[in-house]
Amino acid sequence: MSNEITIQVNGETHSCSFEISLPDLLQQLGFNPRLVAVEYNGEILHRQFWPETKVQPSDRLEVVTIVGGG
Repeated sequence: MSNEITIQVNGETHSCSFEISLPDLLQQLGFNPRLVAVEYNGEILHRQFWPETKVQPSDRLEVVTIVGGG
């Protein structure tokens, strides 16, 4: 059995380790976890739940980067 799963991130297919934590996945994908908001399977996921959230096969994530400016 493979340790890799397929998920959708911002509409694109990605492979990652089975049950990787959300913060680890974000870093692996090149996002700064401090500067993003995450929609997890259609629901905004509060940051306090990220460490305990383990990514599962076929999960769908939308990651939005927070941009400052004036």
